[in-house]
Amino acid sequence: MDAVRVALLREVLAGTAWPDAARRFAGALRSSVVPQGGGLLLVGTVEYEPWHLAAHLVDEAAWSGQPELAPTLVRHRVRAGDPAHLAVGLGRIAAAGRGETLLVVAPRRPDEGLLERVHDARRSGATVLSLDEGDAEVRGLAHEALTVDGAAEVDLDTVQHLVSAAAGENTLPVAPRGRRRFRDRLSRLADHLTAPPPARW
Repeated sequence: MDAVRVALLREVLAGTAWPDAARRFAGALRSSVVPQGGGLLLVGTVEYEPWHLAAHLVDEAAWSGQPELAPTLVRHRVRAGDPAHLAVGLGRIAAAGRGETLLVVAPRRPDEGLLERVHDARRSGATVLSLDEGDAEVRGLAHEALTVDGAAEVDLDTVQHLVSAAAGENTLPVAPRGRRRFRDRLSRLADHLTAPPPARW
């Protein structure tokens, strides 16, 4: 999703808590990854692989000059011949430790094997974040969580777009409401001005 579409999405959701919630979560992600420099691991469930979020974070890392935001996508199934960036299996989570960040994207409850690995990584000192739909055990393992429940105005895919876009922003501490509105308008204008031109028809 390009900058113009993200700006429009934020405009549509301006009356909800989601833009600010996504920015807060992205700030937690950035503050756990960038100063530590230990690396970001991204994992989903057996049924749901967050490759789209991985691609957006790679882009944001390049555009923002914060290479630490580029994740290593950890996969449940790795096949012979997969390219290197798609050949990292669950064993990588077992090796995670202090200074590293693990982001779990879980539309549904992960299997027990993944939960055990995440628990071990946390116990070894890794920071655990989750984008989830409300599973109590996933939230219990996370130092910071953003939950999208069934009653939300958005789905988990939409929230991932908001979070990845916000992760690369050079945000300031939360300001009073009036200043925040002005900064949001300024951010939207900057998004429009820096967006690539639309494709020719």
